[in-house]
Amino acid sequence: MVGTASERKRQGVGFRSERGPILAALMMCTGLVALDSTIIATAVPSIVRDLGGFAQFPWLFSIYLLTQAVTVPLYGKLADVVGRKPVMFFGIAVFLLGSVLCGVAWSMPALIAFRAVQGIGAGAVQPMSMTVVGDLYTVEERAKVQGYLASVWGAASVIGPTLGGVFSQYVSWRWIFFVNVPLGIVATVVLARRFRENVRERNTHRIDYLGAGLLTVGGSLLILGLLQGGVSWAWTSAISVLILAGAAVLLVAFVLVERRTTEPVLPLWVFRRRVLTGGNLATFGIGALLIGLSSYVPTYVQGVLGTGALVAGFALAALTVGWPLSATFAGRVYLRIGFRSTALIGSSIVIVGAAMCALLPEHAQVWQAGGACFVVGMGLGLTASPTLVAAQSVVGWDRRGVVTATNMFSRSTGSAVGAAVFGAIANSTLAARLAHPPAAVSAALGGRGVDATSLVLGGKLPKGDAGAAVFLRDSLYSASHHVFEALVVVAVLAAAALLLMPRRTEELVFDSD
Repeated sequence: MVGTASERKRQGVGFRSERGPILAALMMCTGLVALDSTIIATAVPSIVRDLGGFAQFPWLFSIYLLTQAVTVPLYGKLADVVGRKPVMFFGIAVFLLGSVLCGVAWSMPALIAFRAVQGIGAGAVQPMSMTVVGDLYTVEERAKVQGYLASVWGAASVIGPTLGGVFSQYVSWRWIFFVNVPLGIVATVVLARRFRENVRERNTHRIDYLGAGLLTVGGSLLILGLLQGGVSWAWTSAISVLILAGAAVLLVAFVLVERRTTEPVLPLWVFRRRVLTGGNLATFGIGALLIGLSSYVPTYVQGVLGTGALVAGFALAALTVGWPLSATFAGRVYLRIGFRSTALIGSSIVIVGAAMCALLPEHAQVWQAGGACFVVGMGLGLTASPTLVAAQSVVGWDRRGVVTATNMFSRSTGSAVGAAVFGAIANSTLAARLAHPPAAVSAALGGRGVDATSLVLGGKLPKGDAGAAVFLRDSLYSASHHVFEALVVVAVLAAAALLLMPRRTEELVFDSD
């Protein structure tokens, strides 16, 4: 869009000096999306305290991740038609609109709806940042610059949970959304003034709107069925069967449409290769593990151990301290022993860390929870990078964008489905325990059901109701413990998926035909 590599080199120092502010703006945009993926985790207890709806809070994660994931391929197609700049500005505008709406949300359903708006915007911002970097930098420069963008995700992963805890404990959880506005405006102004592109008309592209629509609606129905099954309705009820059957029909229709369309929103050939299939399935598991820990470690630390939101944020941040530390060495390791072997070592460490989470007692120390998260992070750093690099290494340059986008889609979808499944596990556990509370604490709970957990999370129980507090903390522990046990299962399945990858990938370059 902005010229070939040789053309960019001929533009000289003047052009290179223009790229610095553009890169800073792209890093700021990436930071917005990255922060909002993690910052809300430690604010959940405060949000539930103010708005209620503990049974629905997993939707705060799943709806954001789902709308972000399913729109990424569509924005990629649009960028080839109308240019990167309009798509980026549209994404920033929608993201900031969603942020403001989230900040003024008056109920949990409203906040969930506005998080969907945020996700639609984030679906444009994240891939466009990567695409603009590809337009502006040569192949030799690109690896270093992509490292800058990756470092933003690492920093946001550490800062996000802590910042969410600070806002929740000392100001208001609403500021985790309002803070996006000034940062987004600054980034937009810089891009508007400094980033110039020459859009080349490409009338041959066709947007797969039908495929995108089927994927969005089918995926949403699937998550709705998983999240509310066993809580709002029985798994064998008519409504549950209809929702899950409808999801299956739409997703099958999506596959049929993608097989026939000339430019599918999600190419199916990426699922027919061992390297890509194994890597994407493992990445799906990584997404589920991340959302499970991000959602329920703060609930465990704050609701069961009785700490504040800030301490809960530090416990979760330990995960994202371990990740970049091990990722630093991942490149050296897989160059020596191969992608699959490195990823298998990492996945084994993840299993150990997940088991440590599952073994946390009801009266553990905060450092024990943080230590378990740190171990999981160390394992993820050795798993995520090799699977992505392996996928990119077995295709030509003209298809690396496709496999990279599919990898991102797999992780986001894994997080969305994980939020639904783990939410269903936690909600079912709490619903069973709170349906028939002991007579001594029944009056204090006031018949709130699952939402009674907001009393202990927000410190709203009247003095003298120590029995109710103990019962609620015990209930939250049971719910968190069951989720952590499920994380062990996911970690094992992700490791098994890696076995689909061949031992060596150097000579496996293939066409998509």
